Amino acid sequence: MSISINKISKYYKKQLALNKISFKIQKGEIVGLLGPNGAGKSTLMKILTCYTKENSGNVNICNINKDVDELSIKSKIGYLPEENPLYTNMYIKEYLSFIGSIYNIPNIKNRLAEIIKITGLTKEQHKKIYQLSKGYKQRVGLAAALIHNPEILILDEPTTGLDPNQIIEIRTLIKELAKDKTVLLSSHIMQEVEKICTRIIIINSGEIVENELISRLKKKNINLEDHFRKLTS
Repeated sequence: MSISINKISKYYKKQLALNKISFKIQKGEIVGLLGPNGAGKSTLMKILTCYTKENSGNVNICNINKDVDELSIKSKIGYLPEENPLYTNMYIKEYLSFIGSIYNIPNIKNRLAEIIKITGLTKEQHKKIYQLSKGYKQRVGLAAALIHNPEILILDEPTTGLDPNQIIEIRTLIKELAKDKTVLLSSHIMQEVEKICTRIIIINSGEIVENELISRLKKKNINLEDHFRKLTS
């Protein structure tokens, strides 16, 4: 099992952000994490990526217990946060080489060439990041998340601010990457979730209110947007 969490709870002082959250995600799945603002999506992603600590519960990533070995878990995960923090004065190859050095990647030149091709950055690779469009900056963020060849990708709003063509390009890339990885992504765009994800998990007020395959919802003629509003309003 790629991701397994059991009864995760998180408090910020006295405010309950997550309340006994449990789910599992298998290799090859693309799971959409949905919820209104403040529902706990980003908190959950930060827990999974070891950026913050849960107050109770158990997290296992690729059969590694988070309480035992956070460093190994970090090596298994590629994370693209919503704000996509990039060093914009660096050249693309310079930035990706810097990220690769953090992971002590052997044969970094070969890996750089490979990841630039995979993420469609070949024509832009000699530019500085600030010269790129929003869509290409997202590609650089994905390349940085992929540089160490992680088993799991966690993407927070990966298509935010992109135009329709850029959304299609990023969607196609994520689907291709998911063939041999596990993907957990958050989004507010219901139509995009339906097109890219195999399953949805909806969180409201820190609790899971839905965990279902997209195909099953379609068989029941359930409109995802209407279903979301019903469960979260």
